[in-house]
Amino acid sequence: MDPLTIAGVALAFVFILGSMVLEGGNPMSIVLIAPMILVFGGTIAAGAAGNYLPEFISSLKSAKDALMAPKPESADSLIGTIEQCTVVARKEGLLRLEETLKTIEDPFLKKGLQLAIDGTDPDEVAEILEAEIRATKRAGAQQAKLFKDLSGYAPTIGIIGTVMGLINVLSHLDDPGELGPHIASAFIATLWGVLSANIIWLPLANKLGRITEVKAERMELIVEGILMIQAGSNPRMVRQKLMSLMPSAVDEAKAA
Repeated sequence: MDPLTIAGVALAFVFILGSMVLEGGNPMSIVLIAPMILVFGGTIAAGAAGNYLPEFISSLKSAKDALMAPKPESADSLIGTIEQCTVVARKEGLLRLEETLKTIEDPFLKKGLQLAIDGTDPDEVAEILEAEIRATKRAGAQQAKLFKDLSGYAPTIGIIGTVMGLINVLSHLDDPGELGPHIASAFIATLWGVLSANIIWLPLANKLGRITEVKAERMELIVEGILMIQAGSNPRMVRQKLMSLMPSAVDEAKAA
């Protein structure tokens, strides 16, 4: 699990609340149920209104992937697996990779190798696998889009809450002692709108986008590797070419 997203969001709240304490404020003063319900409920409802139900549910579930994304297999390890498959295919033929498939966990790599073993034309292999990559990118973009939308709605919903609060303030002009608390409560809605947009929704959208990018990069690497296996390329050349496509693999190899 990659804890950086959770840690980043938590630290952002710590710094914000800590600055309030240093300035003599009370962090609990911003924890008001009414404006929080308005901002979070209204924002999510607005986001739902602009999506189909299955897409909306899928996007909400993807938040778990952003917060608790499993650490991907290292690029160097993936390249090593492809290199080993190249060795087997070059020495014993593609059919011998049937045994190797049993030890491979990556479903995309397994699918590509199975296509190669079945004798599928390299152009067709590339077409099939690249179509899956495009589908993965579209799904990832859809998931990230919801949270980008929420980051746009939240500040506006917060302003709506502030306007509603100020209307309430105007109804208490005959009681000056109540004006201060009501005005403060009104502006808390704007605070939560801006805060949630920049500390919750945008980071989630960016993390989901990055997860999709990494996944697509690895899938593209696998496609290149499968095609080189089919072409009977030299294992050493396969490693060198794949490492040039994944600079992170070079860094991992140097650190090892």
